Amino acid sequence: MQTLSTADESRIAIEQHGNGQPLILLHGGMAPRQYWGPVIPHLEEYAAIVPQRPGFGTCLDDPAETGAADVLNRETDYVRTLVDTIEEPPVLFGHSFGALTAIEAATDAAVKAVVAYEPAVLPDAFRKEADLAARMAALIDEGDRHEAVKRYIERVLHPEEIDDLDAWLDEWPVWPDCVDLAEEVVRMNRAVEQYRLPDQLDVDAPVLLLTGTDGPDFLRKGARDVHEALPESRLVEFDGISHSGPSEAPDVIAPEVDTFLVTTPIA
Repeated sequence: MQTLSTADESRIAIEQHGNGQPLILLHGGMAPRQYWGPVIPHLEEYAAIVPQRPGFGTCLDDPAETGAADVLNRETDYVRTLVDTIEEPPVLFGHSFGALTAIEAATDAAVKAVVAYEPAVLPDAFRKEADLAARMAALIDEGDRHEAVKRYIERVLHPEEIDDLDAWLDEWPVWPDCVDLAEEVVRMNRAVEQYRLPDQLDVDAPVLLLTGTDGPDFLRKGARDVHEALPESRLVEFDGISHSGPSEAPDVIAPEVDTFLVTTPIA
């Protein structure tokens, strides 16, 4: 990793791959930055920049005491700081909570475009009943971090049910890292449960919204709600792809992203 120094003398740790149009990759709340490993080889025409998110390592400051109400502000602030540090206005490509962060950051940052795969926005009816953060926190308090994060997997990443989820998790390379992030995932979920989508999102840049038919229905509905709240956006749904779309099917997702960036008029 390399470290960028910002105008306010803070530092941001990033990985950079390739050359070309800067493309900042913002992972979701469940996975570490390694989430983008399968995607980056499909984006070789771009300078892919993967930052170390607050709460997932050293970035800007120590977020250990950050409360739920401040989590999204913390995330968008560091993305805006990163955008200001890069010489050329970048494209933001976010997944899940990273997609929500990308959209919110773009309301007040000079970006070329935004690509958002199933932003973590809950439809009003679902949000009012959402209690995943509280259920996870209770399990952590009982000393069962493994079960707490497993609840997130069952509810968000794989709602279609896996026959032997424990065996599947044992084979998932990032699973141990995900368990280590249990408290951060709770804080993130509380922020998502508190977030209310405005009637109109003030984003000047064009936005590509992506979703998959095998993901949670509430996130597919959330993606459509975000699409309706944006002044300029395109919505694409992939058949047979889950909430883990970018890393699950990069050979399908990446060409759609590239087509959007090549064919969309961008100021």
